[in-house]
Amino acid sequence: MSYPQIVHHGAVNGVTGSCHELYADPAHSYLIDCGLFQGADISKDGKSGQGSLDIEFPLDSVRALIATHVHNDHVGRIPYLLAAGFDGPILCSEPSAKLLPIVLEDAFKLGVSRDQKQVERYIALVEQRIIALPYNTWFTLRDADDLVCRIRLQRAGHILGSAYVEFDLAYPKTGEKKRVVFSGDLGAPHAPLLPAPKSPYGADIRVIETTYGDRQHEDRRTRRQRLEAVIEKALKDQGTVLIPAFSIGRTQELLYELEAIIHQQDQTAFCCRSELARE
Repeated sequence: MSYPQIVHHGAVNGVTGSCHELYADPAHSYLIDCGLFQGADISKDGKSGQGSLDIEFPLDSVRALIATHVHNDHVGRIPYLLAAGFDGPILCSEPSAKLLPIVLEDAFKLGVSRDQKQVERYIALVEQRIIALPYNTWFTLRDADDLVCRIRLQRAGHILGSAYVEFDLAYPKTGEKKRVVFSGDLGAPHAPLLPAPKSPYGADIRVIETTYGDRQHEDRRTRRQRLEAVIEKALKDQGTVLIPAFSIGRTQELLYELEAIIHQQDQTAFCCRSELARE
């Protein structure tokens, strides 16, 4: 069997539960994300098959977990991974290293236990495992006669700290080299808070998310105009606007858009008052 090989443990028949295992060789594999299954992807019994919380694959060869970003469908199964015996490092970007304990504490309280001592022990264990990596910098996972494995994180523009992962694999005995890229979740261009992702220079193998691969998003200017029209109508009717917002990135952008609309209205009102004063 030739290497590298990739095995998918989630986000295959659905869009949540991202968990991919890259076998660099038979004895060394690396997990990219270990997320919760959510919504329609949850199995009926919650115990077996697609949508299970259980870690149903062997961990003997798994040397590290690389987290692309801190959404629960990419990191939410980390408690179950640790409980199953995973004792390797958790690598992520520097911003994600700050956010991950916060997100996992919240998920642990909701899904496992609210016992404060148990929560603190769990978070302390997670923090001990985290290795924060700067963007655009190679980090060596293995350097041996049979395998040299490096990873590099690049900005994915999805949420704060999000990254896509480049694996650089070299097999000194055969002289073979492979570049493998895992996209994680990718952000759209022209986001108000984050720089747009830049494509990698090249790859022999790409694993790319396609959650919205079958639709065309409206542009951000149109989206802001629709939001502003809804708010103005509600104000005119003396009504209330309820906005369901649960994910980290979307909530941040929504607050930014609201602030921008308010600022724009204030500027318009100021200009009108200035014009009236000159008249």
